[in-house]
Amino acid sequence: MDALSALRALGLELPSPAYIFGVIVFGLIGLAASRSGRKSGRRATLWLGVALMIYPYAVSRTWLLYAVGVALCLGIILDRCRPGL
Repeated sequence: MDALSALRALGLELPSPAYIFGVIVFGLIGLAASRSGRKSGRRATLWLGVALMIYPYAVSRTWLLYAVGVALCLGIILDRCRPGL
């Protein structure tokens, strides 16, 4: 418990289970999207997938993690529904 108290004194806290779950889910969706985008030649899907895997490192709030993740997932869905390419 001393290590946990020392971290809290520095202003650091462990992430909540909801945050960890979101990181795993959006990371897996990003991995699938980037692989799909690479195979199909859709560059937007590829880069949205990469963004889904990387952005959790820049976001510390759980609500913001889910908001950005859903927005990026919607971008992937819209890109895949786009005709052509």
